[in-house]
Amino acid sequence: MSQDRLRIYCGPENDDVATVSNAAQPDTVTIPLGEIFPLLADAVDSRRTWLRDFEEDEITVSSDLYEMILAYQHYRRPSA
Repeated sequence: MSQDRLRIYCGPENDDVATVSNAAQPDTVTIPLGEIFPLLADAVDSRRTWLRDFEEDEITVSSDLYEMILAYQHYRRPSA
């Protein structure tokens, strides 16, 4: 009998989607925001429990994106 072997899925083989950085931080991946937004939005809407595992993780965003997020947060508040 042949034994089935487990294989580890490492994501798409297309290098245009994600880039693994082996320089300063070997556990980082660079991915376009357009690829991750729909997935995170669905996970939040579906209240996936695995999101809690990453609540304390830090991310790095560009300063202009951060400014837009702050502005959105400010104007999204309900008016009194």
